[in-house]
Amino acid sequence: MASATDSRYGYRDVSDQNFDYMFKLLIIGNSSVGKTSFLFRYADDTFTSAFVSTVGIDFKVKTVYRNDKRVKLQIWDTAGQERYRTITTAYYRGAMGFILMYDITSEGSFNAVQDWATQMKTYSWDNAQVILVGNKCDMEEERVIAPEKGKHLADQLGFEFFEASAKENIQVKQVFERLVDIICDKMSESLDTDHPPGGENLRFTDTAPPIHQKCSC
Repeated sequence: MASATDSRYGYRDVSDQNFDYMFKLLIIGNSSVGKTSFLFRYADDTFTSAFVSTVGIDFKVKTVYRNDKRVKLQIWDTAGQERYRTITTAYYRGAMGFILMYDITSEGSFNAVQDWATQMKTYSWDNAQVILVGNKCDMEEERVIAPEKGKHLADQLGFEFFEASAKENIQVKQVFERLVDIICDKMSESLDTDHPPGGENLRFTDTAPPIHQKCSC
């Protein structure tokens, strides 16, 4: 069983009863692919079309419940500009999961995916889980990257793949839920425990389970 100081995938802190595990997640990718909008849509269910470039790094916290366990997500929104790269890569270490994002209307952002993947491999732990996300799938008329092309690249890199839209709230929640799911599965493997039945269909909610249901590791 992981100790309170083992943060490879998250930890249980006996002094804090507000969560069972905490996962550090990062959203990375080129500037203007929609990382901040994606985070705000998930954390606050809000969207603004105004583009304001992230300076350095910012984060939000959201708690979800997986199999009656409270999972606190610390989600970091990173700046895509080169001048902030030294700052943002310092946050890679300790991250349990990454959302690597490109814009389906921007070939440049898609071509940069490989470089971002290399950075993750250099600065993060080997066991970090990654989902490749093609954002802005609502902008079909301006699309330059076909879904098949995104899926092919994800397969090459060993990542899972989603297309999503922060604006239209398409697949945003599903991306985060799937990332948490694969982190939890990896954690179960690391702790040499059995997978819960129906692991691929685990339910996530934003509300706490009834008090009579006890959490167990």
